[in-house]
Amino acid sequence: MNRDYRKWWSPALDRDMELLVFGDKGTPVLVFPTSMGRFYQWEDFGLVAHMAPRIEAGWLQLWCVDSVDGESFYNKAASAQDRARRHLAYERYLIDEVLPAIRAANSVDYLILTGASFGAFHALALAARRPGIARKAVGMSGAYDASRWLDGDRNGDAYFVNPLAFLPNLNDERYLAPLRETEIVIATGRDDPNVEESRRLAAVLQQKGVPAALHVWDGWAHDWPYWKEMVDTYI
Repeated sequence: MNRDYRKWWSPALDRDMELLVFGDKGTPVLVFPTSMGRFYQWEDFGLVAHMAPRIEAGWLQLWCVDSVDGESFYNKAASAQDRARRHLAYERYLIDEVLPAIRAANSVDYLILTGASFGAFHALALAARRPGIARKAVGMSGAYDASRWLDGDRNGDAYFVNPLAFLPNLNDERYLAPLRETEIVIATGRDDPNVEESRRLAAVLQQKGVPAALHVWDGWAHDWPYWKEMVDTYI
């Protein structure tokens, strides 16, 4: 299996950023790590090896990005608005730097966004904020109300980075029309502490006519063995 390490200076973030690419062709999958996780997390926890048959067969190509969560949502030394702005800089890195790299390396016109736990937040928030960039988004065991990491702030940039804040008020068809063309999968466990946020996100998307499928698994379902089963089922 092809394993390609990449590193470059990010103008959006004003720092070096690293990522790993697994596979040389197939549907590109943009993978977000869990809270403050690194770009090699899915490799370390066995998800890459678990998906290896499909990667080696040329069905999937994984693009595993790094996080800046410690500088954004988890940076308690910064104000809520500054945390949100750092996340928006991360979003610009993804849109202006990572996505062009994917398109340059892979001609498949179908992008999947995915992640588990806080990675699910990143995947679905990006799909909601930038509708049309991906054809499918899969969130596994996610937490989606960003106000918990922003001191309860729902104003200014803190509002716009929080899908459970801005989506209920979104009525602009320029955003909703492409969002309705995105297949969204929200998978969680019945005993997951954030299951109600998954239900809320699915409900608000469905109210907007977005085909969001909610799948509630038995048990806790918030751990790597479950996520291996989920990627088999939904990706």
